[in-house]
Amino acid sequence: MIAGMRCAVCGTTVDIAVPFAWRCPKATADDPYHVLHILEGGDQPEPIDDPNPFVRYGPRLAWWAFARANGLTVAACEALTHEVAGDFAVTPFERSSVLSDELQLDVWVKDETGNVAGSHKARHLVGILLHLRAAESLGLLTERPPLAIASCGNAALAAATLAARADWPLDVYVPTWMDDGFGDLLDELGARIHRCVRRDDDPSGDPAMLRFREARSAGAIPFTVQGPENGLCLDTGRTIGWEITDQAADAGIRLDRVTVQVGGGALAACVGAGLGGGVRLDTVQAEGCAPLADAWERVIALDRPERYWAKVMRPWPDPHSAADGILDDETYDWIADIQAMVESGGEPFVAPESDIVRAHELAIAAGYPVSHTGSAGLAGVLAARPGIRDGDRIAVVMSGVAR
Repeated sequence: MIAGMRCAVCGTTVDIAVPFAWRCPKATADDPYHVLHILEGGDQPEPIDDPNPFVRYGPRLAWWAFARANGLTVAACEALTHEVAGDFAVTPFERSSVLSDELQLDVWVKDETGNVAGSHKARHLVGILLHLRAAESLGLLTERPPLAIASCGNAALAAATLAARADWPLDVYVPTWMDDGFGDLLDELGARIHRCVRRDDDPSGDPAMLRFREARSAGAIPFTVQGPENGLCLDTGRTIGWEITDQAADAGIRLDRVTVQVGGGALAACVGAGLGGGVRLDTVQAEGCAPLADAWERVIALDRPERYWAKVMRPWPDPHSAADGILDDETYDWIADIQAMVESGGEPFVAPESDIVRAHELAIAAGYPVSHTGSAGLAGVLAARPGIRDGDRIAVVMSGVAR
């Protein structure tokens, strides 16, 4: 049962019935280092017999708890889910004989390439949209402020896809170097694209993120996959971990570890939360951008490292890799990622660029139409391989169709 949200930094709690609780109430422009995490208590409700993951695991979700606390019935929550997220389904989880034979491991793949917009990103965003639609149905939202996101990759495509289906205006803040072809995709979906140049008076950091935060401060809804900007992105993303847990049980197997690629960190946070610490969670970043692994060395020497956010999580200079979707200069959800690794006995790995390239080649050969970003979890297995026992059963997530 979900009671509310609690800031992982300052401990401030927000009741689950409160609408639009995207960020910690104590977060400010001068002190942005806060993040709301879901506050759970008691046993997890049993899944509902439905192929849609957001119905199946609905009673475990924060948006659902918000709707129920404000008077919506279970039937209304199910109907709203089918209306907003009717084309989502539990994604495949299968053993890859090609990867298993190549690596001399028992490799299982959670395949997100057939998910909405071709990646896992829509999983994180749909909970925000469901919260908004529930608020509308309850009369708590009478006008539609624009949604806003800073991204020029899978997150932006997922956001534009969901916003178009809901007929909700979306502003996408992108760097000046965004590929024109990708911009055409966003334009076709009706997104308003803002190319963000660096201004003379800008502070350090990504100009697209700076413009996104300005829009949020002006009233836009943070429709994003970064927990500090909207804690609800860490809600429905947990379905991927719950699916892996249930699918492994249905297959009669026990996983030894799961390796997850990290950019902003929401995927690893949600997989870790969904697995619940019972399976070792390792993370991987490219050697050209590894702020989480860099922070790990400082975290293990500190008591309550979240109190020292700015000192622990340092922006990475000059991010570069073929896996360009995990080049966030900061791992925004580092607190949840590190907590999941500590609780499960995992650790962060840094993959040399040769492993990023090799993992992509192996993924394509195994039949997964992913980008270098989408196969980067496998690069983590390659990087960790010397310390893995032959025959260990390992899961990776393939996510992000090559475009």
